[in-house]
Amino acid sequence: MNTQYISETTEKKKTSSIFLLITLALLSAFGPFVTDLYLPALPSLTDYFQTSTSTVQLSLSLSMLGLALGQLLIGPLSDKYGRKTPLLVCMWIFILSTIACLFSWDVYSFVFFRLIQGMAGAGGVVLSKSIPTDLFTGKELAKYIAIISAINGVAPIVSPVLGGILLQFADWKSAFWVLLGLGALILFLSYRLKESLPIDKRSNKSTLSNFKTLGKVFRNPTYTFNTFTLVMSAVVLFSYIASSPFIIQEYYGFSALMFSLFFGLNSLSIVLGSALSMRFKQPKNSIIVGSIGVLVFSVSTSLSLFYELPFIYFESSLIFVLFFFGLLLPSSTALALDSERENAGSASAAIGSITFLAGSICTPLVGMGNLLHSTAICVLIGGMFTALFCYLARRNENMMES
Repeated sequence: MNTQYISETTEKKKTSSIFLLITLALLSAFGPFVTDLYLPALPSLTDYFQTSTSTVQLSLSLSMLGLALGQLLIGPLSDKYGRKTPLLVCMWIFILSTIACLFSWDVYSFVFFRLIQGMAGAGGVVLSKSIPTDLFTGKELAKYIAIISAINGVAPIVSPVLGGILLQFADWKSAFWVLLGLGALILFLSYRLKESLPIDKRSNKSTLSNFKTLGKVFRNPTYTFNTFTLVMSAVVLFSYIASSPFIIQEYYGFSALMFSLFFGLNSLSIVLGSALSMRFKQPKNSIIVGSIGVLVFSVSTSLSLFYELPFIYFESSLIFVLFFFGLLLPSSTALALDSERENAGSASAAIGSITFLAGSICTPLVGMGNLLHSTAICVLIGGMFTALFCYLARRNENMMES
């Protein structure tokens, strides 16, 4: 009887773990899908609303801004009221705003609803990191973050490809129907999700004081240096995402299908890097190796762009950059969050919001002047500062240990 009971208990724990992982994976991919799924449809939106390209692009900028601001709002609130209630509220708002996008009467209403949609989608992004921080620590936390990071790294790359496939069979609204279905699925899963932050561990400060913790977490050098190691490596990723459709298709002359295949290949390198990060005995070791790799191959990628070398040089360097990005992504996130466990919601929100802000800044920068040269400069700056913040994080660790 005892053996049967233990077996049933083990099976329940396994099922619960799989359910949690699936839910967290969907939440993690949520933000990138909100911003990127409809990218191939931007020209169609210009015709549909009879407006300019820059006005339609405003819907992308404001959705990213919404994702950044929403995390700053939701993170501190989740530290005070728990994770489940803010998540449910966010998903209901997301569903309503997505319906509003589908039935927008002009481009300005569409842009406004995209801002609301981005802010609501931010709930999934921030809580996908704070929930495992509530439940796990050390290497187990790093394992969950690694899996989530792999998905989060692939989602911005895969989602435009999926959006392009949808456009082969339907109009721009198809992307928003997919987002609506995804939101409904996550809402259903969220109702079944158990609260990860017990009442006795929630913040008992006022709501205003909880927002002040956003500034407090950056007074922790362990959190700050590891966070900015991640953010600066993300500059390399966002620079690639923003420029690669034009570089690969217009400069190197590949078809849209070949572009999609290269996108998939590059996304696989992020997954492999994130998976291999779990093989390191200490998370900081994977960050060190990842940062060095990002720096070296950011230089290589920048040189191939600046000197307009053949495609094989560009693609080979890029694959390694993204691999090493995947290697440092989960570990730097885990170390940063582990150092601020009492403010996990705020800490997670700050990471996500700064990352999206960095993306919203570097996205227009790569389009300034010569696309190849501006992209090369952004990638190089991201790689250099990734290595710098990694060095500062390790130096801080040594000072604390001595």
